[in-house]
Amino acid sequence: MDISVLIFLTSGLFLGWALGANDAANVFGTAVGSRMVRFSTAAVICSIFVILGAVISGAGTTATLGKLGAINTLPASFMAAFAAAAAVYIMTKIGLPVSTSQAIVGAIIGWNLFNGAPTDGESLTKIVSTWVLCPVLAAGFAVLIYTIVVKVVRRAKIHLLRTDAYTRIGLILAGAFGSYSLGANNIANVMGVFVSTNPFTDFSLATLGTFTAAQQLFMLGAVAIAVGVFTYSKRVMMTVGNDLLPLSPVAAWVAVVAHSLVLFIFASQGLEAFLQDRGLPTIPLVPVSSSQAIVGAVLGIALMKGGRGIQWRVLGSIGIGWIVTPIIGCGLCFVGLYLIQNVFNQPVNY
Repeated sequence: MDISVLIFLTSGLFLGWALGANDAANVFGTAVGSRMVRFSTAAVICSIFVILGAVISGAGTTATLGKLGAINTLPASFMAAFAAAAAVYIMTKIGLPVSTSQAIVGAIIGWNLFNGAPTDGESLTKIVSTWVLCPVLAAGFAVLIYTIVVKVVRRAKIHLLRTDAYTRIGLILAGAFGSYSLGANNIANVMGVFVSTNPFTDFSLATLGTFTAAQQLFMLGAVAIAVGVFTYSKRVMMTVGNDLLPLSPVAAWVAVVAHSLVLFIFASQGLEAFLQDRGLPTIPLVPVSSSQAIVGAVLGIALMKGGRGIQWRVLGSIGIGWIVTPIIGCGLCFVGLYLIQNVFNQPVNY
């Protein structure tokens, strides 16, 4: 493989690192913040299952981003991923759980604007609608699951120590499911812009089948996510776990499960096929915001309890981050493309 190809792929790795640093908090932030799971344990589990989710189920959401803007050169893919990563890094540095999905969408629109290419309105509407639906759906799941769990726990009359043990196990299992869903849904944000210019080729793994070019690309991005989890995610985990709303261990488990269900629903090709076979409306395969999902789940639980304890200032800061992130991604990509084309003489469109 040409060394220039590896250089261009580094921005995707940077974006993967930024996603791991920021979005791992959405999977294990409530568990770590409630002191039920150690950060080191959370980081190991999250890393393993993010990689599995990306490689096994990561193809579903990539097509939607490709329709939004057909980036067709490696230098342009490099800049789109770099701009999104820079936007996420800025917000992560501040300590806010922002949306990698919004960052990459902003960067792709920046590419469209720079090249005078139209932005596919149907794809954009589909994606933006999930920015509204995602937290609402997560809040609904959280309220439903929390109501059921509280009733079951009260009727079971489990001893407090045993309840803590069960909750800890539940948080770990929910975190594993959430990590898998995160990898499956959000790997499109990390490596989706490189799919049309993928430098890898399929190769056979003997009796195990074919390791496709896309899977190799997704695995590379997932490893970068894992590195981000280990090196920089703890601060944002504490923001989700403590600053927005102090959660009980049971509420933390509910929040993670609700968040994970939302990500899984919007990434599952199996669920889409199941609904199609029965003539039912399908759910779009879209890379949704894990940050919005977890915040929606936490707010659902809080509002169910009367809204007491919500740190509205923190919530407001998170909301501002969601609005600013795609704008930053768009602007950085536009400026970066100008520099790549006019200073470094690299093609940004064919």
